[in-house]
Amino acid sequence: MKAIRKAYKFRLYPTKAQITLLDGTLRLCRELYNGALQERRDAYKRAGKTLNYYDQANQLPEIKEVRPDLNSVHSQVLQDVLKRVQKAFDNFFRRVKAGQTPGYPRFQGRDRYDSFTFPQGGWTIKNGELTLSKIGILKIKFHREAIGKVKTCTIKRDGDKWFGCFAVEYEFEPPIHQGGAIGIDVGLEHLLNLSNGEQVDNPHFFRKSEKRLAKAQRRLAKIPKNSPLRRKYRKRVTYAFCKVRNQRLDFSHKLSHTISSTYSLIAVEDLNIKGLAAGMLAKSVNDAGWSLFLSQLEYKVEKTGSKFIRVDPRQTSQICPECGTIAKKELSVRWHECPCGCSMHRDTAAAIVILSRGLATLRNQSVEAPPL
Repeated sequence: MKAIRKAYKFRLYPTKAQITLLDGTLRLCRELYNGALQERRDAYKRAGKTLNYYDQANQLPEIKEVRPDLNSVHSQVLQDVLKRVQKAFDNFFRRVKAGQTPGYPRFQGRDRYDSFTFPQGGWTIKNGELTLSKIGILKIKFHREAIGKVKTCTIKRDGDKWFGCFAVEYEFEPPIHQGGAIGIDVGLEHLLNLSNGEQVDNPHFFRKSEKRLAKAQRRLAKIPKNSPLRRKYRKRVTYAFCKVRNQRLDFSHKLSHTISSTYSLIAVEDLNIKGLAAGMLAKSVNDAGWSLFLSQLEYKVEKTGSKFIRVDPRQTSQICPECGTIAKKELSVRWHECPCGCSMHRDTAAAIVILSRGLATLRNQSVEAPPL
C-alpha cells in the first residue's frame, strides 16, 4: 500500500453577493501577501534580518487591529497566505543554491493572485453544497466522487468562473501491470511517436485559435485603459485563452491515461523542455504541450503499476535502431535510411532507441523487463 495524493476540481456557482465576498477575500489575501513580501524586503535591507513564516504569523493579531477588514477572512486562510510567501522564498533560495536563475519573489497584481486555501477547517460539504466560513453556502457541481481523505480546500478564480479544488490522500495498492514496453519520442510533426510505429497527431489547439485570439487582443488594445469596455474585452481575451488551455488539458489527460493503462514500461527522453520553449520553436513547443503531457503521464503510472523512465536524449534521432550506427541528418530530413537496410520514419527510429535505453536502465537495476 502507498499513499497517493490527488486533486479534484469542481465548478462553483456563487450568487452575485457571494462573488463580491470571494473577490473581496482574494483582494485582502493579495494585500497581505504583498505586505508580507514588502516587510521581508525591508527587514533585510535595513537590518540584514531574514524573517520567516512564524515571525510574520505571530503578527497577525496586531495586523487585524490595524486592518479590521482582515477579520472577514478565516484565520487559517490568512496563515496560508503567509505560508505562500515562505514557500516563494524557499524556492528562491533553492534555485540560488542550485545555480539556476533564481527569480526573486515578486508582488502580485489583481490578475495574478487568483486563489485562497483553507488548509484544515473553515469549510464543510453537506447535502451537495459547500459551506465556506465568512462567505456562506455555495452551490457546487460534483461531477464525480472524490475518493480519499480531503486535506485542503482551495477556492480558485479562473476568468469569470469559480472552482473548488480539493486535495485528497488515500491508500492505494498499484496493480501488477501485464502490458508491454513502449518508447515515446515527442515531436512537432506528430505529438507522439511510439516505438511500435504508431503516431499521435498534434491537435494544434493554439494554432487553430490563433486568429480568434489575435482579433480579441487587437480589440482590447484599441480600447483606452480607463474605459469601462476594457474590462469586458479583457474577459473575452481571458475566456479565449482558457478555452485553449482546457482543450489541451483534456486531450493530455485522456491520452496519458490511455498510454499509462496500456503499457507496463514507458520510456521517454529527459528533455530540457524549458530551454526548447525559449528558442525559435517556442510557439510550436508550447502549443504541443510536451511538459504537460509528460508530467501527467509520470504521475498516472503510479496508479497503473507501470514504470516510467527518463533516458538520455542525446543523438536518439541520429542512431540507427538496428545496427547502432550514427547517421547524422538535418531536422528537415524526416526519414531514416541506413546502409544496414533499416528504413523508417526518423521519429519512430528515435522512439525505438529510447525504448532500448529504457530497457538497458532496467537491466542495470536488475529488474526484469516486460515483454515488448
